[in-house]
Amino acid sequence: MRLTTRSRYGTRMLIDLALHCNSGPVNIGDIATRQKISKKYLEKLISELRKAGYITSKRGPHGGHSLAVAPEEITIGDVVRALEESCALTECAECVSPVCGVCSQAGECVTQTIWIEASKVMFEKLDSYRLSDLINNSQTIVSESKRARRSSELSPGAKESERPADID
Repeated sequence: MRLTTRSRYGTRMLIDLALHCNSGPVNIGDIATRQKISKKYLEKLISELRKAGYITSKRGPHGGHSLAVAPEEITIGDVVRALEESCALTECAECVSPVCGVCSQAGECVTQTIWIEASKVMFEKLDSYRLSDLINNSQTIVSESKRARRSSELSPGAKESERPADID
């Protein structure tokens, strides 16, 4: 299974909302600019995530979008399930019956259980990550990136006392 941009961009959008909705609803244009994702595409994702109960929207001059659920309560598996048409590795892994009817080996296939188990394991892993985990990781990455940039701006012979203080 290959996750589509829907899951990847939807996750990025939810992280963006969590990081920027402290002062009220977030404008979709601002998210599009920060995430470098088209506004039209984000509108589709917002609609689906709103139906799933993860986003609330407010119309009007001070309107926008915000999380309807705390980041600690949203797993990445939840996002994938809300945005992907199929969440199994294979069509036969979506079937509850051993006779899936999808391929010529239906009812006799010895590999169907492997695909079902692999799909379960994938979602167990995705469900082990919460949106809040990614937010915390992103803040760490940004801080480390700032430090690395400051260090590279120094000349190779600069003394430790001449280095700019870390301000995070």
